[in-house]
Amino acid sequence: MIRILVPVVVALLTGYALHALAQARIDTRSAVSPIASSSSEGVSFVWFYDPAERSVYVCHTSRGTQSAVECKARAKLP
Repeated sequence: MIRILVPVVVALLTGYALHALAQARIDTRSAVSPIASSSSEGVSFVWFYDPAERSVYVCHTSRGTQSAVECKARAKLP
């Protein structure tokens, strides 16, 4: 009886372990990547592409007393 029960239990545990490992998924998103940049008279612009949302963002900053980056404009690609 034990000769049959042990292989059955081992097979069930192995199947459960494989099932549990197959369920683990890592959610990865592509990073936002810079496309281009430009600078003129103290104002800098950078364009970023987000492949997860298929969007392009433009950010700008200006040299002054406060250095702040603003990323307000966004365009969805078809």
